[in-house]
Amino acid sequence: MFPKSPLIVIVAPFLLMVVLISGTLWHYGYRAALSDLARRGSADMALVLGGLVSDLQRYRDQAVALADHPTLTALNRPNARHQDSAAHRLLTASADRTGAAGLYYVDRGGNLLAGTGTRLPEGLATSAPFLRAMDGALGTAHTMSADGTERLFHFAAPSFGSDGKVRGALVAIADAENVEFGWRGLQTAVFLVDDRGRVFMSNRSELLGWRKVPQDTVLIPPNGAPIPFSRSLTTGYEIWQIDLGPYLPRRALQVSQTLPRIGMTGAALVNVAPARRIAGLQAGAVAGVLLFFGALLYLAQERRRTLARANAQLEGRVAERTATLTRTNLALRHEIRERQEAEAALKRAQAELVQAGKLSALGKMSAGISHELNQPLMAIRQFAANGGAFLHRGEPDRAAENLSRIDEMAHRMSRIIRNLRAFVRNENEPMGRVDMGRVIDTALEMTGARLTADAITLDWQAPSAPVWVRGGEVRLGQVMVNLITNAADAMAKSTNKRLTLTLIPGAPVTLCVRDTGPGIQEPEKIFDPFYSTKLVGDGEGMGLGLSISYGLVQSFGGQITGRNTETGAEFTVALEPWTDPAHVKKGAA
Repeated sequence: MFPKSPLIVIVAPFLLMVVLISGTLWHYGYRAALSDLARRGSADMALVLGGLVSDLQRYRDQAVALADHPTLTALNRPNARHQDSAAHRLLTASADRTGAAGLYYVDRGGNLLAGTGTRLPEGLATSAPFLRAMDGALGTAHTMSADGTERLFHFAAPSFGSDGKVRGALVAIADAENVEFGWRGLQTAVFLVDDRGRVFMSNRSELLGWRKVPQDTVLIPPNGAPIPFSRSLTTGYEIWQIDLGPYLPRRALQVSQTLPRIGMTGAALVNVAPARRIAGLQAGAVAGVLLFFGALLYLAQERRRTLARANAQLEGRVAERTATLTRTNLALRHEIRERQEAEAALKRAQAELVQAGKLSALGKMSAGISHELNQPLMAIRQFAANGGAFLHRGEPDRAAENLSRIDEMAHRMSRIIRNLRAFVRNENEPMGRVDMGRVIDTALEMTGARLTADAITLDWQAPSAPVWVRGGEVRLGQVMVNLITNAADAMAKSTNKRLTLTLIPGAPVTLCVRDTGPGIQEPEKIFDPFYSTKLVGDGEGMGLGLSISYGLVQSFGGQITGRNTETGAEFTVALEPWTDPAHVKKGAA
C-alpha cells in the first residue's frame, strides 16, 4: 500500500526546483543572446565605419589629386588671373562629382586663388589642416558648431612647385550630414564620438552634439541638464539603461571601436529587449514543460495508488487462472513442436523431390550424354594412334599436333562431367550473384545432345556482358534444363522444330523460352504437381518438372508464367537483378 503524502511536501520542493532551473536557463539564454547581439552590433558598426572611412577617403584622394592639377598650379604664376574661370569650373565640376561642400585652392599666404565659392571660409587659412599642408603633409580635421548644426571634415593637400617647395594647398570640405546619409535605415543606433566626448555623427539625429563625461555615467545634451544613466557589466558586456527618447532603446548593449585615422571612437547601442524576450520565452517554455510533466507525474502517482489497490484484488483472480493458462501453454508448446517437426519433414521431402527431378532429367539426357562422351573418347583413341604413327615416322611436329587435339578432347569431356556433377549435387548455399547468361550456356551444354538428336534449331544469342540476377546457380540451372527438355518433348511430333531463348536485362531480368510445339492444353494447371500432358505409362515423366521450377523461381523472389502463342508455347521467367553496391563497385573497377 502507498500512504498518501501531504500536498505541500510534494509540490513545494518541485516548484522551487522549477524556479531554479528556469532562472538558470534564463541567465544562460540571456548571455548567449547577448553574444549574438554583440556580434550583430559589431558587424553593423563595422559596416558603418567602413563606409565612413571609404567616403572620407574619396574626399582625401580628391584633394591630393587636384592639388597638383596644371589648371590650379598655373595660378601661382604672375599675371595668371585670366585662368580663374577655368580653375573655378574645374573645382565646381569636381565638387559636383563627389558631393564635396567646398573646394578651395589657397596660396601660402592664405589667399584664395580659386574655389567653388567667392570667399574663403572664416579661419581656414589658420586651421590646423592648412598649416600642416604648408609643412608638406596632408592635413585632416573635423569641426562642429556649438549648436551641432554644422559638422564638417577638412582635408588640405599641399601643392608643390617645380622647385619642390610648397606653393599652396587644395582644401576639400565635406559635410558630415552627406556622409552619414546612408546610415539612416540602420536599426542599430550608431554614433561617433570625437576627442572631446561629443557625438559628432549618428544615425539618430537626437544624439548629435551630446557629450559624455569621461569615467562618469552622465550624458550632457547641447542645451539642457545632464542626464544620468546606469551602467552594468553582464558576462563582459556593458549594458546602458537610459531614457533618450522613443527611437533609442531604454536598455542597450554598448559596443565601441576606436578610429585613429580620423581621431574618433565609434559606438553602437543595441537593444537588449529581444535578448531578454528570447531568454524569457526559453525559460517560460521550460518552466511550462516542467510544470506540465510535474502535474502528469503527480496524477500518475495518484493513479498508481489507485491501481495498486485494484491490483491487490486482481492478484487473487490471476492466481486462480494461472494453473489453467500453464496447462494451455504446455499444450501449445507441444503443438508448436509437432508443427516444426512437420515443417522440417516437408522441407526434406521437397529437397528430395527436387533431387529426384534432377535425376529424372539426367536419365532423359543419359543417351545424349553417352554420345557426347563417346565422341571425344573415339577421337582420343584415333589421335593417340596417329600420334604414335607420326613418332615412328620421325614427324614429331604432327605427333604434337595430335597430342594437342587429345588435350582438347579431354578438356571437353571434363567440362561435360563437371556440368553434370554441378547439376545433380544438392545446393545448400545462400542466394547470391549469378550470371544468367552462363546458366543458360551450361544448361544448353547439358541438353545439346538432345537438341541435336531431335533436329531442333536453337535460336539463342548470348549477351556480350554478364547479366547478374539474385538466386542460386545450380537451382537456376535445373529450372533451365526443365524448361528446355519440356520444350523438346513438346516439339517431338512437330515438323518445324525451333527453340528460341531471349534474355532481356532490366528490372526485372526477363528470360523467354519459346517453342514451336502444339501449345499448352490447360494453362491454369501447368504448375500443379503431377499434372502432365504425356500418356500414362509412357515413362516420360511424373509431371513435377514445372511444379519444381515454379517453387525454385518463387524462392528467389521471381515469377514464372506460361502462355500460348501463334506458333507454340512460351514460358517467361522474371528474376530480381543483383544490386549489391560492393559487387557493382568491384565489377566496375
